[in-house]
Amino acid sequence: MRVDKLTEGAVNRLDAARRSRDRAAERVAARIIADVQRRGDRALADWAARLDGMKLSPRRLWVSAAELEACRRRAPKTLVAAIRQAAGNIRRVAERELPRPWTVSVARGVRIGHFYQPLDRVGCYVPGGRFPLISTLLMTVVPAQVAGVAEILVACPRPSPDLLAAAHLLGVRRVLRLGGAQAVAALAYGTKSVPRVDKICGPGNRFVTAAKRLVSADCGIDLPAGPTELLVLAERASPAFIAADLLAQAEHDPDAVSLFVTPSARLAKQVLAELEKQLATLPPGSPARQSLDRSGPIFLARNRAEAIEFSNRFAAEHLSLPDGEALLSKIRAAGSIFVGPWSAQPAGDYATGSNHVLPTAGWARARGGLSVTDFLRPISVQRLSRAGLAGLAQSIVTLARSEGLEAHARAVEVRG
Repeated sequence: MRVDKLTEGAVNRLDAARRSRDRAAERVAARIIADVQRRGDRALADWAARLDGMKLSPRRLWVSAAELEACRRRAPKTLVAAIRQAAGNIRRVAERELPRPWTVSVARGVRIGHFYQPLDRVGCYVPGGRFPLISTLLMTVVPAQVAGVAEILVACPRPSPDLLAAAHLLGVRRVLRLGGAQAVAALAYGTKSVPRVDKICGPGNRFVTAAKRLVSADCGIDLPAGPTELLVLAERASPAFIAADLLAQAEHDPDAVSLFVTPSARLAKQVLAELEKQLATLPPGSPARQSLDRSGPIFLARNRAEAIEFSNRFAAEHLSLPDGEALLSKIRAAGSIFVGPWSAQPAGDYATGSNHVLPTAGWARARGGLSVTDFLRPISVQRLSRAGLAGLAQSIVTLARSEGLEAHARAVEVRG
């Protein structure tokens, strides 16, 4: 990693690298999805063997109830306590997000209402290639439970005993030993062994994210939540804190993006030195260095305004503002913002209760992170009395005929 000036060319190269990886992943995912649609369970077994080195028969696709229960019994008390605390906080946030039904009278005799029904069956994707993420299990399952989803399936390529213990604690009984684009295809289209779901939620690598985009015409998805991103924007913060957060995010995946932008040349150099110092203490084989090298340099902006503009253009999944509240009002796009030196980004990954399934690749310009509303169907209700229809009839008929839709107009006039 190096310190480099924040220029239009540098930003364009960053965007181009992101798009190139997305297109390549989509080609691979499309091939896998088509194969699963064609060959079903046989394709799932073949791709699991080829990509994950796992031998899976249809009977081995699902974790047994006995294994789930055994993992729960063996789980350390400290882990159980941590899961319960994190799940409790996530549940409290999700309950606060629950929308309430409403009705409004827009005119005499015309009432419009809105209510919500939970989805029937959802698939929660939990990354497990490098690290089986218990936190993602919590972040996807708990909001679905708060929403009232009747059937929750979990897909994870290599669920660890701790993850299975967490699933049992949450009451999840259907865990699929499957990952990648093949898991997304199975959940979206169904196979003999895997039922089709209404919606797929959860983050994943670039192939999982590409697969979710490809199946979205046939199955609901939450949002593009691909390789994780962190942007730190600071001018006077602790170099050690900044470096630690950048490294924490970078160790998720070789495709993870950890960026630092600052108008302070002094702070940029200090953070660069801290990164090398802290990187040397990480376990051998950590993907953090590879991620940092691919993410790009530390960007040195000409001034604070330029740094803020870059942040809004990049629309990071995670945005850290360690200097405090001063910049918050200037931010227009980010998945989740961490304000102040003590708001360590990993706190949001695990236990604050705010959901860590967040938009990546610039999607934060259009939407926020996963919430309980992603597991609900909003349904509108319209009630008109005879007088209510009469009061709207002239406008309806006029507009219908202006569009050339005569039958629409007559459907109102026949009630006159």
